[in-house]
Amino acid sequence: MKIDHVTLAGSDLHRMERAFTDLGLKPEYGGLHSNGITHMGLLGFEDGSYIELISTLQPGQRAPWWGNAIAGNAGPCAWAVLSGNIHSDTARLASAGVPVDGPHAMNRRRPDGRLVEWELTYLGQHEPGATLPFLIQDRSPREWRVQPTPGLREKGLTGLAAVVLAVRSIAAASDLFRRAFGWPAPMTQVDRVFGAALAHFPDTPVILAAPQGTGWLTARLDQFGESPCAFLLKTTNLDEAIATFGLMDETIWFGRRLAWFDPRKVDGARLACTG
Repeated sequence: MKIDHVTLAGSDLHRMERAFTDLGLKPEYGGLHSNGITHMGLLGFEDGSYIELISTLQPGQRAPWWGNAIAGNAGPCAWAVLSGNIHSDTARLASAGVPVDGPHAMNRRRPDGRLVEWELTYLGQHEPGATLPFLIQDRSPREWRVQPTPGLREKGLTGLAAVVLAVRSIAAASDLFRRAFGWPAPMTQVDRVFGAALAHFPDTPVILAAPQGTGWLTARLDQFGESPCAFLLKTTNLDEAIATFGLMDETIWFGRRLAWFDPRKVDGARLACTG
């Protein structure tokens, strides 16, 4: 499974773009989606994955997707995986008992006028990419959709390592992923600073997080439901990333060191770097 992209939602795209630009990570404006309501910016990594920043074109508009996340400045709200054959992948998942919707043709118009086209399949019964990822396959050349953003490699950021999904039950969410993808049982641990019991499927980019007590993660689940709550970024040198970005709260998840961006510097999102 390869992460195609992850999505950060907010009520003001320009504010999100400024936050990343202030860190030396200047997003590229990606243009207006075919729904005519949402537009996006992106940060492209050298491994082909990217972070999408999404908002409504006009303040207060109701977005057809992730409306609550955009209005509530949720930050992490969705994720997608790349499909080599979206029609056969859709059929396989449907045969495994996973609700599927698609494939659907989508597009957006870049600022230079070029039309970027792709197909999507939504999995599960919630918004796209809420727990299970949505599938994406390009119809136009992939380099039209994303290219590496200048400066990310120089600052040691090379891709997306993992999606952290807020769930109410580790057991129920584990069963869902194992049924959909045939994975073995996950490894588990507790991170008291993050306030969650964690489960990670080995050799995959998926980490489940269920709240311990009634902290921030419980409040997030109550407001936005089960959905991504954090993203982990790949770095070539974690110690350099800590110094460059002022990362904090270093910890170890499943044998890997990671450290967190100050949420105030990334428009409230929870993002971490891991080596």
